[in-house]
Amino acid sequence: MRTLARLKTTAEGWRGFDKRVRTTHELMGLARESGDSAMVEELATETRALFEESDEREFELVFSGELDVRNALLTVHAGAGGTDSQDWAEMLVRMYTRWGERRGYKAQLLDLSPGEEAGVKSATIEFTGDYAYGYAKAERGVHRLVRLSPFDAAHARHTSFALIEVLPEAEGDVDVQIDADDLKIDTFKASGAGGQHVQKNSTAVRITHMPSGLVVSCQNERSQLQNKESALKILRSRLMQIALRERAEEQARLKGEHVAAGWGNQIRSYVLHPYKMVKDHRSGYESTNPELVLDGELDGLIRAYLLSSVERE
Repeated sequence: MRTLARLKTTAEGWRGFDKRVRTTHELMGLARESGDSAMVEELATETRALFEESDEREFELVFSGELDVRNALLTVHAGAGGTDSQDWAEMLVRMYTRWGERRGYKAQLLDLSPGEEAGVKSATIEFTGDYAYGYAKAERGVHRLVRLSPFDAAHARHTSFALIEVLPEAEGDVDVQIDADDLKIDTFKASGAGGQHVQKNSTAVRITHMPSGLVVSCQNERSQLQNKESALKILRSRLMQIALRERAEEQARLKGEHVAAGWGNQIRSYVLHPYKMVKDHRSGYESTNPELVLDGELDGLIRAYLLSSVERE
């Protein structure tokens, strides 16, 4: 029913757009015949708006994947580099949260594992909204930061890395069926930086899926039940990703193609010193305003990558 409602909305949007184009074209002809310059100017403004909408509708065609329309789970993992990388991971959490808000998505922090001194070791954000996964999947990969370290007494230049993982949200038992007997559920006390307990009660949850060996944990919510639900949501998405990967690898094997695995190369560099630039190494898109990008202005980078990936296909 959700799929049907979405398709109906899409079809109605295209029909409405088609009607506006036809009406504007007819009125423009009448305005020119009558010499009504005011109407011609008004219709010219409408025409520009139609061209802008046409560009957006054309861009939406890049979301051809069956899962692109779904909500997304984005996880930030601090890479090698100690406190600097953990601080970089926290900066990325803020960046993606701001990006989600800019796009009108509901951004909810499902889990956060704080660093020992500063920053975070890992964090998972859920983005709820149409095509959240279609957009967010462009961020999957290794992100590199070059800056003067605020944690170095000599204020030397450091390079930090973080891995971004993006999963489409699984729709409950429709996508993945989990046998309760296959789960080992442990509870523990949620902790913050320095080992200080956020709560005295054991509200944090760790779930181990015995058949696959997958382990997920959540400690961000103050309720054990909420943490369990969040952990199960992440587990379902990870299990669905494994199933999709196995299917893709089998299809590639039958086609005789090689499927690369592992972290891969860095997809984007953020340089704050000795100059300022953000560069996406896949599309070649560059921005000379990293502060704006780190404040969530990612659409230019995402759009350039998605369009370049369609062109490569």
